[in-house]
Amino acid sequence: MATSTSAATRQEKDSIGIKEIPADVYYGVQTARAVENYPISGMRAHSTLIKAFGMVKKAAAEANQELGLIDDKRAKAIFSAANEVIEGKWNQEFVVDVFQAGAGVSFHMNTNEVIANRATEILGGKLGEYQVHPNDHVNYGQSTNDVFPTGMRLGALLELENLYPALESLATACEKKAKEFDKVMKSGRTHMQDAVPIRLGQEFAAYSVAIRKSIEGIRHAAESLRELGLGGSAVGTGINTHPDYREKAIAHLAKISGQKLTPASDMRWAMQSNYAMANVSSALRNLALEIIRISNDVRLMSSGPNTGYAEINLPSLQPGSSIMPGKINPVMPELAAMVSFQVIGNDTAVAFAVQGGQLELNVMMPTMSYSVMQSITIMTNMVRVFTDKCIAGITANESRCNFYSQSTVSLATALNPYIGYAKAAEIVKESVATGRSIIDIARDKKLLSEKEIEEILDPVRMTEPQYPLDSAKERDKKTK
Repeated sequence: MATSTSAATRQEKDSIGIKEIPADVYYGVQTARAVENYPISGMRAHSTLIKAFGMVKKAAAEANQELGLIDDKRAKAIFSAANEVIEGKWNQEFVVDVFQAGAGVSFHMNTNEVIANRATEILGGKLGEYQVHPNDHVNYGQSTNDVFPTGMRLGALLELENLYPALESLATACEKKAKEFDKVMKSGRTHMQDAVPIRLGQEFAAYSVAIRKSIEGIRHAAESLRELGLGGSAVGTGINTHPDYREKAIAHLAKISGQKLTPASDMRWAMQSNYAMANVSSALRNLALEIIRISNDVRLMSSGPNTGYAEINLPSLQPGSSIMPGKINPVMPELAAMVSFQVIGNDTAVAFAVQGGQLELNVMMPTMSYSVMQSITIMTNMVRVFTDKCIAGITANESRCNFYSQSTVSLATALNPYIGYAKAAEIVKESVATGRSIIDIARDKKLLSEKEIEEILDPVRMTEPQYPLDSAKERDKKTK
């Protein structure tokens, strides 16, 4: 209960004692203690996590009202206050640092106090009077130990809804480039050395597949987030909860959030294990690995303009040097890589946190929640700009690509079925030593007819499976 001491502050009391806090804030004494105890990063809870906790509190109140455990008057005030939290109206009142007490007790109490104070205000009371109490009403039948894992899982599900369309747009942009560049021939490269020809469009088609596979992986991993331990209370036994509370609360939460949610098959498991968070973080890491690889390819292919590959041209977005005039850098692929590095680092933090639980609870949830939520958000924002400001605007330097497709010594690979690997290797050695093309050397050695040379060493023909030419097969039969 609070008492007024001045126009600027009010007093609130908890189990530790009395404390003065600002008079006009909606959080309470336990939040104020956390702010003093954890001046760590200056970073606060993700807005989507706040939204998810508002949903959990509303769902719990609805279940408790149905069961007659909270009177209608208080329940309706909690509904209204929770709705405002869901809408983001009170985000500025969530002031606890993301690095805080284990299990997220401080953030959870921040939520309870904001909703309790706002509900009290809705009922005509003053901040700190707690006609609706943060523990006895807002937190009825709940514990940080089942609410936080529920809230962080739901928060991740909600935030992922922003990532999926961004990734779909990236995959579609790559598919469009695949069609646009379908007839652009270039040299393939393996081990950073000449390889057989490939179409530029084929490379971009493969990028699209990589992104879509990553989407599938994330969606599959996210399914594990839908199994919730809400109702487990302190240690997963459901102490101080009505037998029907669990089913009702999760059903309400599913309706409020629009997410498919189910009660965990074992409430103890749902509080001991954070496999679901590790699973999603790992899927995000795998996406990051693919993005890094693609961004590296884009930077290589666009390197130059005069001393690199210069096979593709990226949109010019900003000057690239404070000293070298006219220099333009591949800023979007660089950004894509750096964001992906952060996601990989976050996954490492999540992995350590997930294995850090003991017995009935993993207390490392705040850091795993922050890491996963940040990974989703920065990946979403990066993918959007990488798609719009880089991939969508790429053009092909067809003359350079064609030059490389005709110059690669690995054109000789197509000769293998006709003259054998050893003779083809001799042609490659001569080409490297003299600088002459594979086609010219093959012609001079008269190992094949002119028609065969034109057809066999056609780079376009090399980019799809094909049968050996009939004339060559016939000659091979005669040799045998």
